[in-house]
Amino acid sequence: MNVILLERLNNLGDLGDEVSVKPGFARNFLIPQQKAVQANAANREIFEGRRAELEKNANERLGEAQGRAEKLQDHIVTIMMKAGEEGRLYGSVGTQNIADALVAEGHQIERSEVRMPEGAIRALGEFDIALQLHSDVTVNIKVAVVEA
Repeated sequence: MNVILLERLNNLGDLGDEVSVKPGFARNFLIPQQKAVQANAANREIFEGRRAELEKNANERLGEAQGRAEKLQDHIVTIMMKAGEEGRLYGSVGTQNIADALVAEGHQIERSEVRMPEGAIRALGEFDIALQLHSDVTVNIKVAVVEA
């Protein structure tokens, strides 16, 4: 299924690109989330009419993400967890725990913006975590897991 992207998406394309995706991905994610429209003559005309507005909105979101990244640069988040012998946690620290800790400190962050490619943290210590605030803006923070 061919769609026209209404914003930049990682591993897919840039604003205005016409890409071919699987029909389920388009119907269930891209179109309902208003990230794309089905590629046909009518939608191409509508898109060209809205192109300047969409580019302006994309630049505003990028600027906002860069501002948030500057505030979070070299930030250290401390999370207190119960731990057993040898520093192993009872449970784990996941994306939701990190997002909640950042929100409690007054930062505007969503759970989906926290990237943990190695999976959940299961031990005490200090870990580097990436926050992807925009498709072009990624900031690294440190998460210190200490014993409660």
